Amino acid sequence: MAAARQATCVEIGGIPIALSTNSNDESFLDLLRQRYDGFLSSSLPEFELEFDLTRGGMVSDGDIQVRREGDEWLIERGDFHARWDPRTGRGSVRQNANPYSLDSVLRILHSLILAERGGFLLHSASAICDGRAYLFSGVSGAGKTTMTRLAPADITLLTDEISYIRPSADRYSAFGTPFAGELARAGENCAAPISALFFLEKGAENRVDELTSTEAVRRLMRNILFFAEDHSLVEKLFATACDFVAKVPIRRLTFYPDPRVWDEVHNFARNFDRNFQGVPEHA
Repeated sequence: MAAARQATCVEIGGIPIALSTNSNDESFLDLLRQRYDGFLSSSLPEFELEFDLTRGGMVSDGDIQVRREGDEWLIERGDFHARWDPRTGRGSVRQNANPYSLDSVLRILHSLILAERGGFLLHSASAICDGRAYLFSGVSGAGKTTMTRLAPADITLLTDEISYIRPSADRYSAFGTPFAGELARAGENCAAPISALFFLEKGAENRVDELTSTEAVRRLMRNILFFAEDHSLVEKLFATACDFVAKVPIRRLTFYPDPRVWDEVHNFARNFDRNFQGVPEHA
């Protein structure tokens, strides 16, 4: 007789996913509940991942591969092997007893779901201040974590590593994620409309500069997390990036690592609201 399966539901970005395993792996579910504390949900799951644990023999090296096999997605790396069927919303994961391997699977799964829904995951820190979300993106070392460390005490951290972006009505919103970077701290499970996205560059002064729409789209596409070898989804992502740039102010923020850089962020938001009344225009 097959062992009964136990499940917990993790909701990130408003999308609840059930994670289930057999009763012998209850201790691993406890690890997952600790890992995703703050993102556990009693909502009816939209999707389900069933996973089975291996006892060694899988290591987290090598490149991630994400490709279609028939109607299913195949997601692989050295430490996990996963299949997901978007028609049924169900998938399976074979991995080590390591919740951080599942982190990678969840990021990839959410990237696939978001691509179909007009959203994306972005390599960026994000935080809510005065009811607005600000995103800070750039290559490794550009200063994403530094911006969160320099932020005023009253901000709400959404992430210092991977921002979760979804469309809502005529704008985009950013959601908190449990995917932490150097801070080793999960974001808050909340959301806010995006006021601006800043591409970071370190310099000797704090300065906000215009970006052309073409440059904004180019930088945005370079920092979107997407691993799938699928031409149609890449086309959808590009269309989403163009729409995002048309609706959200995108600027280059050159900054010196000092808390006063946040004065530039606030000044930009105030000036933008006053001059453009919430309708962004790019040079």
